[in-house]
Amino acid sequence: MSKISRRNFLVTASATTAATLIINGCTSTQTSSSSSSSPASPSPVAAADTPEVTTAKLGFIALTDSAPLIIAKEKGLFAKYGMPDVEVVKQASWAVTRDNIELGSGGGGIDGAHILTPMPYLITAGKITKGNAKIPMNILARLNVNGQGITLANSHADLKLGADSSPLKAVFAANKSSGQDVKCAVTFPGGTHDLWMRYWLAAGGINPDKDVSTIVVPPPEMVANIKVNTMEAFCVGEPWNAQAVNQKVGYSALTTGEMWKDHPEKALAMRADWVEANPKAAKAITMAVQEAQIWCDDLANTEEMCKIVSGRQWFKVPAEDIVERMKGNFDFGNGRTLTGSDLRMRFWGNGASYPYQSHDLWFLTENIRWGYLPKDTDTAALIKTVNREDIWQEAAKAIGQEAMIPKSTSRGVETFFDGIKFDPEKPEAYLKSLKIVKA
Repeated sequence: MSKISRRNFLVTASATTAATLIINGCTSTQTSSSSSSSPASPSPVAAADTPEVTTAKLGFIALTDSAPLIIAKEKGLFAKYGMPDVEVVKQASWAVTRDNIELGSGGGGIDGAHILTPMPYLITAGKITKGNAKIPMNILARLNVNGQGITLANSHADLKLGADSSPLKAVFAANKSSGQDVKCAVTFPGGTHDLWMRYWLAAGGINPDKDVSTIVVPPPEMVANIKVNTMEAFCVGEPWNAQAVNQKVGYSALTTGEMWKDHPEKALAMRADWVEANPKAAKAITMAVQEAQIWCDDLANTEEMCKIVSGRQWFKVPAEDIVERMKGNFDFGNGRTLTGSDLRMRFWGNGASYPYQSHDLWFLTENIRWGYLPKDTDTAALIKTVNREDIWQEAAKAIGQEAMIPKSTSRGVETFFDGIKFDPEKPEAYLKSLKIVKA
């Protein structure tokens, strides 16, 4: 497996555009104080940067980390950057998202999506597509860090589980020996929730391929399924963990920032052929989403953001199931609470939006760990194909956020809750340090 290599940046941000719009914390009148129905401010896009098209079709799943796409639409930010006809379309599951990306908008599908970070890689590699067709994808931005959770059925309430999953080992073994199928639900094979669940179980000595059945359930269906006792645990993004607690049908073992603080999560990704055909439009979409991320990251906007995304056309859930965890207030449902925690979902600050190649490498390494990708995967070449941090940088410069561009494409060595470290310069050493590895 190859070490990570740095992309040769080809950044030619427009000085005209940058001079037109300098934002500080997304303080434009339109995005900071207007209602979602207010008209967008005049477009700051210079004539030379006018997008090739005015529309694109972007998918989203009803998860809080899709908020930047929803806010960019509701606040008129796509229109602000010359793309008033962008559609943000709800998807029923990650499998449906994949299917619609395969089709593309020309075939009745979508051009891109709010998506689990590993999925664009698995689609590009032809590992999850029909007939194993390789459909090149581009990641334009990370959408968020933190903000996922692992929730347990109330049948395990007496264990009061947290980061340590090991107390479940004996319980699951006893259940299996009595003929019970022990099910732990995730949202897509090889996706982020699958990897968080697998890491958490394996860290406690539970083999996710032998000791339990890892099943796939769409995010909006998690709470309903645990309510009728069809599974022991699930891993999903918010607001579904908080909703399970609020409905008293389960409790949260942890929020995933406790596993890996400020871990990368969802991405904004588009079909590479669309980006190649419409490079200015891809930059415009990235600019709009970046500005929305800045707005979403401001705690002063949290109440409004939660009210917007909770609406019928978006999540169709009570805003109270979203807002507290977005403020960093966690009621885990087992007597444990956190107040004002810095483990809340973040969209912009501390590099939350930047698509670090080192993070993509971790996801690929974990997919190799669990057999979703072959051992001999050329990870450096795959990352070079998919990761478009050059577009992110160009967009950030255009909206006056050049200072947010990191000096390196690697965030460096990452440390997990169990003491394991991931050095992006030594991914093979990381794999060798793990006790449970399928590959």
